[in-house]
Amino acid sequence: MIELHAPERIVSMINPGCDFPESGPAYAGRHLRLSFHDIDMAEDGLVEPSAGHIDDLLTFLADWERTAGILIHCHGGVSRSTAVAFMAACLHNSSADEREIALALRCASPVARPNRALVRMADEVLGRSGRMIAAIEDTAHGLPEITAEENEPFTLPAVY
Repeated sequence: MIELHAPERIVSMINPGCDFPESGPAYAGRHLRLSFHDIDMAEDGLVEPSAGHIDDLLTFLADWERTAGILIHCHGGVSRSTAVAFMAACLHNSSADEREIALALRCASPVARPNRALVRMADEVLGRSGRMIAAIEDTAHGLPEITAEENEPFTLPAVY
């Protein structure tokens, strides 16, 4: 993916104890690596997404100049990465309607099930007054249960 798309930045989110993919020296300072489980609420023995993760993500995403794409991935590409793609779009399009962005995400990736904890915390930090989480929840109505453990790569517009 890196060779094919030459992204400006990379965000990797994987479970604790797993090895991060190598991006090479060209991405020094442009590859954010975060380690937490894909859970929406606390579970014994698991590392949940935290306010610190959100701060790291939003700071890293804010530095994205959008001269090229950003590669955002997790283990399966279904929950953590789709939440962060939604966060990036909301961050860089502060006057855009959150529902419009959520619908674009659903169209780009029908199996996207953004991690609600990540979206909820970003919503609060960005001062979106619950509109981000509402957009994700509203656009989830009627979606079928998914059996896919991995998503297909997709692109999301940077401007709304």
